Amino acid sequence: MKLNHSIVTLFTLTIIFSFSFLAKAQTTKTNTDKVWVQMNKVIASIKPTQFKNKVYNILDFGAKADGTFNCTEAFKKAIVACAKNGGGKVLVPNGKFFTGPIHLESYVNLHLDDQAEILFSTNTNDYYPLVHTSFEATELMNYSPLIYAYKKTNIAVTGKGTLNGQASNDNWWSWCGKDEYGWKQGMPSQNDPLNRFRLVDMAEKNIPVKERVFGNNGYLRPNFIQFFECKNTLIQDVTITNAPFWIIHPIKSTNVVVDGVTVRSHGPNNDGCDPEYSKNVWIKNCIFDTGDDCIAIKAGRDADGRRVGIKSENIIVQNCKMYDGHGGVTIGSEISAGVSNVYVENCLMDSPNLDRAIRIKTNAKRGGLIENIHVRNLQVGQVKEAVLRVDMFYSVYKGDNEGPFIPRVENITLENVQVKDGGKYGILAKGYATSPVKNILFKNVTIDKVDKTFQLEHVENLRFIDTKINGEVIKENHKQ
Repeated sequence: MKLNHSIVTLFTLTIIFSFSFLAKAQTTKTNTDKVWVQMNKVIASIKPTQFKNKVYNILDFGAKADGTFNCTEAFKKAIVACAKNGGGKVLVPNGKFFTGPIHLESYVNLHLDDQAEILFSTNTNDYYPLVHTSFEATELMNYSPLIYAYKKTNIAVTGKGTLNGQASNDNWWSWCGKDEYGWKQGMPSQNDPLNRFRLVDMAEKNIPVKERVFGNNGYLRPNFIQFFECKNTLIQDVTITNAPFWIIHPIKSTNVVVDGVTVRSHGPNNDGCDPEYSKNVWIKNCIFDTGDDCIAIKAGRDADGRRVGIKSENIIVQNCKMYDGHGGVTIGSEISAGVSNVYVENCLMDSPNLDRAIRIKTNAKRGGLIENIHVRNLQVGQVKEAVLRVDMFYSVYKGDNEGPFIPRVENITLENVQVKDGGKYGILAKGYATSPVKNILFKNVTIDKVDKTFQLEHVENLRFIDTKINGEVIKENHKQ
């Protein structure tokens, strides 16, 4: 239900009076410095990857740089040899190399020279044998991700070359079932009843992952880079384009660094980076220009997320640029195990095709607790819908947001934020009467060219310090 001008005014005043003593105490004493001290402790705890100074050039293992010769076996042989000898660098020299999926081993750094390009096959048969992976935050046996590591330690993908998934409307993308990505009536789709819906049903029935077998005729697209239950991982400097599905997906992993990566991929579900069930993830100096959320922090979908029960925590985003996308930094919607401690600082977001700056999306099928979301030093040029959107009723398919697992969203701070063109709303937030969105603080925030200051339903303790929207100072007792 949307609130009109008068109701929002009454609602805002109710918040103010209900929390008058708390607001007075905190308005003059609010200090977020300790939050960022904690962030720095997390950064200091992340163990950097280290590799032997030994090089294994894929040309020495049979690869050919003509863009058509299948180099799958050459990559495999080079990686195995590197791992057997204690690790080092598997070098992809300048040139174009065509391959199927690449599986990394512990202590291996896959390194691309500046003019190197890896072209990945779009033949589904090349992505067999099926592996333990995930689709939209539900685990299954499916096509191998294009670059995959399972239960490995100290691994990396580095260098200034390009990883090209070669996805397009002619292959992977059409499976999403949308006309804009090449799908036409009668073509296969992930939304056929025996595909995505069957997987979700299997998870609800707690069918073991090994029995959730898909692959050919399942039409569930593979992730691009997936580190599954890995420790101490690095993705650095590469450019990634034309992804079938989610692009960088660390799942159940600890100590993950994504540094200086450029993601330019506008296919369906082309999230730039999706940390899931992961801890101590540091995303920095990256460029995201995507067909979906630039960064989307996940923690499992519905029953599968509750089965796994590992929350994502200590996720740090620094010095990144976000252009096209559904959200700059998003938490959800697959979030059942919960998220704690997200830090976003010194980022630029700007595109007429960027829908929101900070986005939180969940629902009563997901459940979970989303808490402690801290944002500072954010420059926003243009967003379409909202600077901050919190949606506890998020839905894609009819009825997929209804359930008994009422989510909780608490403690969101935006500090030192400058927005030139805020779109429709400064804050668009909707909670439950029984579970309101709690504790939003805007401190030293300026938002210009926004159609409406707020649209709020069931928001508790919304506070402002040194904040202007459309040139008007927003006070604790602001009347809208």
